[in-house]
Amino acid sequence: MNDDLWGNDPMWVVLLKALLIFVILVLYTLFNIWFERRVVARMQHRVGPNMHGPFGLLQSLADGVKLGLKEEVFPKAADRIVYFLAPILAVVPAFLAWAVIPFGPEVTIPFTDVRTALQLTDLPVAVLYILAVTSVGIYGIVLAGWSSGSTYALLGGLRSSAQMISYEVAMGLALVSVFIFAGSMSTSEIVAAQEQWWFFLPLLPSFIIYVIAMVGETNRAPFDLPEAEGELVGGFHTEYSSFKFAMFFLAEYINMVTVSALATTMFLGGWRAPFGIAQIWPGANEGYWPVIWFLGKTLLFIFLFIWLRGTLPRMRYDQFMHFGWKWLIPIALGWTIAVAFMRKAMQEELFTQQNVLWAAGVVAILLLATFLIPEKKTQEPAPEDDHDAEFDAFAGGYPVPPMPDRATTDRDASKEVGRP
Repeated sequence: MNDDLWGNDPMWVVLLKALLIFVILVLYTLFNIWFERRVVARMQHRVGPNMHGPFGLLQSLADGVKLGLKEEVFPKAADRIVYFLAPILAVVPAFLAWAVIPFGPEVTIPFTDVRTALQLTDLPVAVLYILAVTSVGIYGIVLAGWSSGSTYALLGGLRSSAQMISYEVAMGLALVSVFIFAGSMSTSEIVAAQEQWWFFLPLLPSFIIYVIAMVGETNRAPFDLPEAEGELVGGFHTEYSSFKFAMFFLAEYINMVTVSALATTMFLGGWRAPFGIAQIWPGANEGYWPVIWFLGKTLLFIFLFIWLRGTLPRMRYDQFMHFGWKWLIPIALGWTIAVAFMRKAMQEELFTQQNVLWAAGVVAILLLATFLIPEKKTQEPAPEDDHDAEFDAFAGGYPVPPMPDRATTDRDASKEVGRP
């Protein structure tokens, strides 16, 4: 990491970059809400928002104003202080994580001679900082469920804490292989290490594991179990309304962009132009153009989130936790060990980079095949149907009519349940 590039910006440059990050995230969130509604409407053969503004682009802003003007409700059994602080604790870490996300290379600020990187700051352990800050948001969700004084909200908070902690383990293991290949945890150096090859090619299993984990981490479908309306009414934010509910809404969409930006930085070359463009256009990775490449890549992940929501049904909670702990984490751990071995072999010149790419492809195919092989289930012998046994209409505690073939032999039981 170039130490001369960080910590030497004038204070007005630091404040300007912080303000621009905040504005970009808010506008990007409003766009993503509109984009999700339009894409899902297209999938379901509907129109979607089209009344407020051109193409309905101001619908998200109208919804935000509506939420802000709704009546504030404080449940009688709520802990008022924690109930009020929980949304703040959920949304603030979502903004803080962007302090170390690189938007582009070093540029010159217009109308000045000041040169600065399109990144607020960088750290030797920047990725660990992102994981640590985003983990704080879990406390906001758990405290929101606990402080509401509602059983449904509490269950939603507990579900969310278990879910997010579980899938953070798999996400962290997926990023370890990136640290090994890049030789650094600095986000700017990880982007610089992908000048020739983006890491999603040699580290395809890590990329797949991260994509699955980021969907579970953000509580999005098919992993939106903390907000399961059929079971929990609305999850941890059941008792929230008005602006406090809008803050949870904002935190969810900013977290979507955060994990998408981290995936772009770790696996898709960050702000670098897509393959082929830099060869045709030498200035594609210079100036402010890389911001467009970066936001475009994050938008691809946002589309993936929307696609999954409009396609897949919600998983059962036990299936979800079984998949995370018994499949995703062991595979991520085994792949991390394999990457460490391959990296050491490359340093000792036992393997070439081409051989590593072939080996990574074979391992990815084998891992994919494990999901396609069905599990063998032992078939239990079917219970014998004893027609001579006496029928008890109230055996389960509720009146149950007899089967059609027993209607003539069990008339007394049928009379008990009101049948003629």
